[in-house]
Amino acid sequence: MNPIYEEVCTETTGHAEAVQITFQPDVFPYERLLELFWQQIDPTDAGGQFHDRGYSYRTAIFVHNEEQREKAEASKRALKASGRFKGAIVTEIVPAGPFYPAEEYHQEYYKYHHVDYNMYRKYSGREAFVHSSWNTEKDRKRLRNLLTELQYEVTKNGAAEPAYANDYWNFTEEGLYVDIINGDPLFSSRDKFDSGTGYPSFTRPVEEGLVLREADLSGGQVRIAVRSRLSGSHLGYLLNDGPAPTKKHYRLNSAALRFVPLEELELEGYGRYKKGFAP
Repeated sequence: MNPIYEEVCTETTGHAEAVQITFQPDVFPYERLLELFWQQIDPTDAGGQFHDRGYSYRTAIFVHNEEQREKAEASKRALKASGRFKGAIVTEIVPAGPFYPAEEYHQEYYKYHHVDYNMYRKYSGREAFVHSSWNTEKDRKRLRNLLTELQYEVTKNGAAEPAYANDYWNFTEEGLYVDIINGDPLFSSRDKFDSGTGYPSFTRPVEEGLVLREADLSGGQVRIAVRSRLSGSHLGYLLNDGPAPTKKHYRLNSAALRFVPLEELELEGYGRYKKGFAP
């Protein structure tokens, strides 16, 4: 049975609204997908999610093999043990069944109907719940203990470090620049160039999916801010005065980055990126 959306909404088909994700484990580990999933939902609500009520809106992790099940169960236990939520974690972990793509008008809805989508996130209660659950004083304290004052101000409050007085503006070693908070691979020394700005500058990220670009209206001007997608860290800004062929200029803050030398990529789990440095 391949139901249409209206049939699923009757709560008589037994189906759940879900997304199916294709990913490369060596680039984006399954454990990271689980972390991101927990940060988008209320795992204590068995009756739906926020404004959307009913069985079809229940939360669930659909696993495709025993390895995924074990990792999902471990992630669920860790979330419970963290004490982040007061209620029981009721999200199901069940075998994946047939997946039926929704109608075309549902696809990438957030992109083509961003005003409606943003209003939904805000007024359904989802946005406030996620923020209050994952941006707690405990989280901020942990980050303050992990980061220097400058690193915290740059990544969490969008501050700018001094030009020509930061770690990587004229740093020339070969290697990978990763997120200072969660270690996501962001930029390569092979794409670094001297922009004359006193900041580390790059023509492109190593993984498009791990970098987020968004409008920044602060300071009385329109700029494109660059963030690390999963940690939410402010990295810097995207300009259009870079060298060919991309003409892109990712002007970043050293304080938001950690450098992993080429010879240590394998040791730190970034081995797949070594091929990008081949002569």
